[in-house]
Amino acid sequence: QVQLVESGGGLVQPGGSLRLSCAASGRAFAGYGVGWFRQAPGKEREFVAAMYWNSEVTYYTDSLRGRFTISRDNAKNTVYLQMNSLKPEDTAVYYCAARTGQIRTVSRQYDYWGQGTQVTVSS
Repeated sequence: QVQLVESGGGLVQPGGSLRLSCAASGRAFAGYGVGWFRQAPGKEREFVAAMYWNSEVTYYTDSLRGRFTISRDNAKNTVYLQMNSLKPEDTAVYYCAARTGQIRTVSRQYDYWGQGTQVTVSS
């Protein structure tokens, strides 16, 4: 059973930064893809970034490339999302998700999900 636990969300002013963490447990993750999604109130869940557990290749939604960075610490079984130059429109619940096989950008194609962490960007 795969378990994903997000942390690091909170309230930040516009222009600030946050680093989200996703701690994974339950099995070996070689061959898994891990993604970050977000969901703002009244909107659909959208893809943010993803990477394979055993590769440095990363994927981003175009609008966030350059401000957000996904990374991984295999020793800690943790995936991170560094978010810089945050804007009010980045306010959302951020979710970590995992799937076997190729990276996908559609949330329903992920098998495992964390509980989410709230990010609020406001002055």
